Amino acid sequence: MIDVLYSDDDLLFIDKPAGLLSVPGKTEPDCVERRLREQHPEALTVHRLDMATSGVMIFARHKPAQRHIGLQFERRHLAKSYVAVVDGVVTEDTGHIDLPLRADWPNRPLQMVCHEQGRASQTDWRVLERLDDRTRLELTPLTGRSHQLRVHLKAIGHTILGDEFYASGDVLAASDRLLLHAHTLSLFKPTGGERITVTSPLPF
Repeated sequence: MIDVLYSDDDLLFIDKPAGLLSVPGKTEPDCVERRLREQHPEALTVHRLDMATSGVMIFARHKPAQRHIGLQFERRHLAKSYVAVVDGVVTEDTGHIDLPLRADWPNRPLQMVCHEQGRASQTDWRVLERLDDRTRLELTPLTGRSHQLRVHLKAIGHTILGDEFYASGDVLAASDRLLLHAHTLSLFKPTGGERITVTSPLPF
């Protein structure tokens, strides 16, 4: 059962659990898309979250809505915020990361910073809470590259706790899941054009 956070005639906002694929994998059919279609057969995928990431995801209920939301992604009319818990104490209150990313081809699906061949990638962040050896951050991706938040935070020395791809040692062992959550998603409704923001409760 997939929790639906908001629905109307056009859209379904759902709460994706950590550890579940967004769409079927090459060898793993179980995914958010399949489970949601058991409840809402009309659901159409618009975007994806990494398997390890939890939080708010949007599905369309018909083709025109899918196209409408797809264009909002392309034109960056959507706004998304994430919450992460990272290793170390971040001393500044806010910051901006501007580091180009590309696939780390010998180590796919990993990504890497590359100033020669990488695609432009930007992330804004602000501190929500400082603890003894970790920091809770709000993250606002200004671009939508694969693993962008995970690689950007590692690049500035604050890897996300529990990240099986980019963390090691105590940072990996600090959590049994990736501490990255898609917290809010804001967009224009296909019908009427109203701006709507849907929030997924923080699980950590």
